[in-house]
Amino acid sequence: MVYALIMAGGIGSRFWPKSRVSQPKQFLSFFENKTLLQTTIDRIRPLIPVERIIVSTNSDYVTIVKEQIPDLPVENIIGEPVARNTAPCIAFASALVHYRNPDSTLIVLPSDHYIRNDKAFTKDLQTCVRIAADRGKLVTIGITPTRPETGYGYIQYNDSSHISNEDDNAYPVKTFAEKPDVQTALKFLQSGDFLWNSGMFIWNTNEILREIEKHMPVLHHQVTLFTKDIKKHNGEVSKEILESVYHSCFSVSIDYGIMEKSDNVVVLPSHFDWSDLGSWMAIYELQSPKANEDGNIIDSERVITVRSQNCLVQSESSKLITLVGLQGIGIIETEDALLLCKLDNSQHVKEVYDHLKGDIFDKYR
Repeated sequence: MVYALIMAGGIGSRFWPKSRVSQPKQFLSFFENKTLLQTTIDRIRPLIPVERIIVSTNSDYVTIVKEQIPDLPVENIIGEPVARNTAPCIAFASALVHYRNPDSTLIVLPSDHYIRNDKAFTKDLQTCVRIAADRGKLVTIGITPTRPETGYGYIQYNDSSHISNEDDNAYPVKTFAEKPDVQTALKFLQSGDFLWNSGMFIWNTNEILREIEKHMPVLHHQVTLFTKDIKKHNGEVSKEILESVYHSCFSVSIDYGIMEKSDNVVVLPSHFDWSDLGSWMAIYELQSPKANEDGNIIDSERVITVRSQNCLVQSESSKLITLVGLQGIGIIETEDALLLCKLDNSQHVKEVYDHLKGDIFDKYR
């Protein structure tokens, strides 16, 4: 039986000032009426019913998840008391799913990605599920790179061997690479055997729990305590055990903790368009069909541009905004904050967020 874990933690600091601690990126709408979380869950509903979808989020956001996904069973929401990266999140959700069905396959997806061509996405997931279930592999989805991107991690695969499933091939993973500099990214692109790391995973819960026991024994101990507790409470997750196990965990990504160490990982090159929505530049690029003759994307009637090109303007105020002689600038305005940045540097907006400390700035977080 197939389940899904949607990872909906994080604060989306690169999307400040729209993304705030009280309402982070995954709960916002950027392209349509639905939020990123709602769109992610709608995308997998044809494959997985909502009663088999788990959402892991910060405990402060459990209420928001309930509001945005009203038909999601409340027992399927895991409220993390403290952020500990993706390895603990995935480990505890895998243990919960394994308790409910020991012969289950789990699809792990971030809640805040943009995907175009849902049919191709669903087909790729089905291929990955079959490989994970039939071959016992840890499967990840890689994105064919189109540019020497420095904002993504990379996966190098071995194209001399493969696992076939109908007309698709998955390949053994050779290495995982962190976000590179421009020259390294260019080499990756030219080599032809590197893919962008999408952060999507598919595996049998038996296999991932076995890998956690092998490579992350401390985390495995916490998973054992967690499993004993949910057995004691007939499948319910208690706040007390979440507090205990999460505060005892190290902050480690699943990539570093498991995927880079395991010799049982394969990658499927994707057949859909994808973006991890990592910056305001990504928003500009994905909205480029809406650009006017000067390449500007503007969501307000109260904007005048003069000799300005390739800018993004989003405003929630009634103020008149004017741009004169600007190129590639992002202007994002909320009721209480204003961001101006070069779009090609917008990944550094998170550094602004890091400065929002103290009596004056805390309210803007």
